[in-house]
Amino acid sequence: MDIQKMISEMIAGKKEDGGIKNVFFVACGGSCAALYPAKLLLEKEALNLRTGQYTSNEFVHNPPKALGKSSIVVLASHGGNTPETVSAAKLSHETGAGVIALTWTKDAEISKFSDATVGYSWGEGKNTSDEKIIQALKIAVEILNQTEGYPYYEQFMDGVHKIDRVVEKAKDKVKERAARFAQEHKDDTMIYTMGSGVGFGAAYMQAICIFMEMQWINAASIHTGEYFHGPFEVTDYNIPFMIQISEGPTRPLDERALKFLQQYARRVEVLDARELGLSVIDTSVAEYFNHSLFTNVYDVYNEALAGIRQHPLSVRRYMWKVQY
Repeated sequence: MDIQKMISEMIAGKKEDGGIKNVFFVACGGSCAALYPAKLLLEKEALNLRTGQYTSNEFVHNPPKALGKSSIVVLASHGGNTPETVSAAKLSHETGAGVIALTWTKDAEISKFSDATVGYSWGEGKNTSDEKIIQALKIAVEILNQTEGYPYYEQFMDGVHKIDRVVEKAKDKVKERAARFAQEHKDDTMIYTMGSGVGFGAAYMQAICIFMEMQWINAASIHTGEYFHGPFEVTDYNIPFMIQISEGPTRPLDERALKFLQQYARRVEVLDARELGLSVIDTSVAEYFNHSLFTNVYDVYNEALAGIRQHPLSVRRYMWKVQY
């Protein structure tokens, strides 16, 4: 799918409706987290476009009043048949909004209610520059650039070309520490993840989709900007934390939290985007690639942890097995 052409055609089709005024991102779970960087990019960079992000079922039951013919709704469903997300696509289509579906599955159910379907790279050997997170970012950047203009468009596209290599090097770099982490944390029953800015979506995804869903370990994601406003009271030498140190404007928030952890905690795993190579991407756009870097680096940790715990990442108790 040529995203640039797709957005151009969608915008042209909305001229009679007053043009594009808002962009909504809708999904569940890990797919919802994957849309977070795109939402944050528009929220920060757009002067006039309104944006928002919703978990699918809330969007269905409590949609924004602005949803309509001047909207673009970007939805994501890996299998293409997540019931809540399909319902959100149907609702969006009925309001006259432009609907874009991100899915890995061909002939997905969600495509029935979409004006365009965008695929992405996934699984072993995937190209990070075409993964779901980056595809959503490309959509956001194209909408922004073609409606208001985006001065860092070329820098962003250069970052897209570089991110796969950055990720592959970073994954190699953390292999040994991931093995140590797995050994040291295999019996833990609670792990906190921490982050900020665009990268916070990765901390959230790691907590709910990996530790909780795939490993049955209690977890919570803590925004480093909120850490000192309540959560830091649980800090002690025995509580494990994984903290992301992002590249970009919110880095001072992460560094402040890390400084405290280094003083009052002992079980702290640090993922530093700068140390992992993200600084090769231009500073004007580097922050938008934090999520992709951290999420893919987490994969190395997750495989190691699942292996040593003899708890495959594919095992579920309830998901797809019982009525819910």
